Amino acid sequence: MEALTGIGKKDRKRLSEIFRETKGTISVRDAADILKIFSTDAAKMLSRWAKKGWLSRVRRGLYVRVPLESRTPDIPLEDPWIIADRLFSPCYIGGWSAAEYWDLTEQIFRTVVVLTTQKPRDRAPVIKGTSFMLRTISEKALFGTKPVWKGPAKVAVSDPTRTILDMLTDPKLGGGIRPTADMFQNYLKSENKDIQLLIDYAKRMDNGAVFKRLGFLLERYAPDQEAAINECRVRLTKGNIKLDPSLKADRLITRWRLWVPESWVKEK
Repeated sequence: MEALTGIGKKDRKRLSEIFRETKGTISVRDAADILKIFSTDAAKMLSRWAKKGWLSRVRRGLYVRVPLESRTPDIPLEDPWIIADRLFSPCYIGGWSAAEYWDLTEQIFRTVVVLTTQKPRDRAPVIKGTSFMLRTISEKALFGTKPVWKGPAKVAVSDPTRTILDMLTDPKLGGGIRPTADMFQNYLKSENKDIQLLIDYAKRMDNGAVFKRLGFLLERYAPDQEAAINECRVRLTKGNIKLDPSLKADRLITRWRLWVPESWVKEK
């Protein structure tokens, strides 16, 4: 990509207008609507500005502005959440990324977790040096989120309760069941703790695996929550699952129909 070079007066005016009217990203459709020109002309214009170093191409038809202080237009993503929202919408930021936002973990995860209704072929794309982990969900599963400001744009992120349940649905979203359990304990100690909401959300998700893992962890870390534990128990589905599908499981906890590693049985 070329270094930053000059553009004419007319282009500067157009570029300034686009910068004023966009938030975080610039698409061909954005440029066409703002400048009231054909999409083909907008696409050529954005491509030309990118070659001159004023914009940086994220994906085909999507660009971000290059900060004036940057010495190169080949810049990393300033805010990957905004890019995720633009590329994978309808979607929300979840898993460990949301857990970090809600202070449920002190671990640093460099991959951004995105739950989307899209069905992308590449579920682990790397965009300008930022890795994303994509999981497909149904449209009816788009609940339990909060809009948060990321720079100039609002992005949906799972609320603390939904964050926990998504990680119990798929422990990979929390980095495995061990860090997920740690985040669950932090949730139980936080001001965001809402046991009834946990149960309500779990019912809406209608996933038997969630009740098995949730009941097991509640019994272990919040044994006083008898009503919630019983709610999980009466909603158990048939069949046995693993506490974490990625781990070897030696022992079956029959009351939860859950295969767990031997180490989890020995722990108190």
